Amino acid sequence: MSAKIAYDALIHPDRVHGSLYIDPAIFKDEMENIFHKGWVFVGHVSEVPNVGDFARRQIGRQPVLILHTPRDGVKLFLNRCSHRGNLLCTRARGNANSFTCPYHGWSFGIGGELRGMPMPGGMGEDFDKEGLSLAEVPRVGIHRGFIFASLAREGMSFDDYLGDAKILLDRAADLSPEGEVDLSAGWLKHRFKANWKMLPENNTDGYHVVTTHASLLRATGVADSLAFNDEKGDPSLIRDWGGGHTELDFAPRYRMMGMPFLWFGGTSPKKLPNYVAAMREAYGEDVANDRMMDGPPHAIIFPNLFLAELNITYFYPVSTNEVVQYYTPMLLKGAPEINARAIRQTEGAMGPGSFLLPEDACMAERNQLGLEAQYPEWLDLRRGMGREHVDAASGLLSSVVSDETTNRAFWRHYLSVMSEAA
Repeated sequence: MSAKIAYDALIHPDRVHGSLYIDPAIFKDEMENIFHKGWVFVGHVSEVPNVGDFARRQIGRQPVLILHTPRDGVKLFLNRCSHRGNLLCTRARGNANSFTCPYHGWSFGIGGELRGMPMPGGMGEDFDKEGLSLAEVPRVGIHRGFIFASLAREGMSFDDYLGDAKILLDRAADLSPEGEVDLSAGWLKHRFKANWKMLPENNTDGYHVVTTHASLLRATGVADSLAFNDEKGDPSLIRDWGGGHTELDFAPRYRMMGMPFLWFGGTSPKKLPNYVAAMREAYGEDVANDRMMDGPPHAIIFPNLFLAELNITYFYPVSTNEVVQYYTPMLLKGAPEINARAIRQTEGAMGPGSFLLPEDACMAERNQLGLEAQYPEWLDLRRGMGREHVDAASGLLSSVVSDETTNRAFWRHYLSVMSEAA
């Protein structure tokens, strides 16, 4: 039996040990305690709108199917034939009225029930078909269409897991005049050689932007903007929402500049007349104007969902040094003017020939290579520790955009989860 890992010796308030990114024993613990026992993002109801619709996903390293069942709506099942363990479905998404295992021909209904098999007489007279239904994922939670799941039958409730961070999902959905987002445009993926934790650490880190994304800032003409060059002059904030959920909040800067749609390239409201009218009709002028000013969240829902403004990103870990990340444009129901451009923006920001995601992936891989060096043993996280504060408006621990408040928040929650499990 392997020795338990003392995570409190590896995670300090101002630094973390490099072994956390490269130790296979730690990765094994993470898969069990974070990705299997905890809650993780798996998909969105807009991907399976009709009975028989399915989408293939993973929870940690375990393959699952999201199914729109006839009687119970959205359910999740492990993507494994109950006969000899074959991967039942290999298609990424589609619609079906049954699934047939390619190995021995066992077939299952879209409610997970075993329907039949070749030559059933060989199973004996007392054969119980119900006992060989697909294994159901025991806990599923849905908020504003975002689907989360846990493989543990007991544990923290879904509401407690999301906590106040459900507001972040609300802010995304509330940019739609119909109050719903649509993630059915399809997912593209990047596979790269880095530890999974580098993704949530990086995605709400404001300190790297001016260096890592210098080419993007030059190309878009914002290389000298307040957001990344004057940490004291920019009112944007990074926030700790608790539970490992973090945010890089640009709304204070948008409000200071007094221009709606800065989150949408500074587009004039006059160029989006139908969207502006639909929002005001749905929510009233004042609320609609506030939402169009503040824009979508730039936030992490622990452990694997990134609300990347008008993109949605999630990932699953493969090993200590490999991760697969998926992304899709966040389309807003009832907002075709926004959606057409959002798709183009996703291609420009997240595609293989784009700026943002490939640059971040490159840095993550270089981090992983650097961590193979034995010394120094520790990674420093102290930036901004002396100026964090509880923001009066939100009640959240906050700081300026270049501080490492969000990284420390991630590791505090990580330590809590891993130590509790130990």
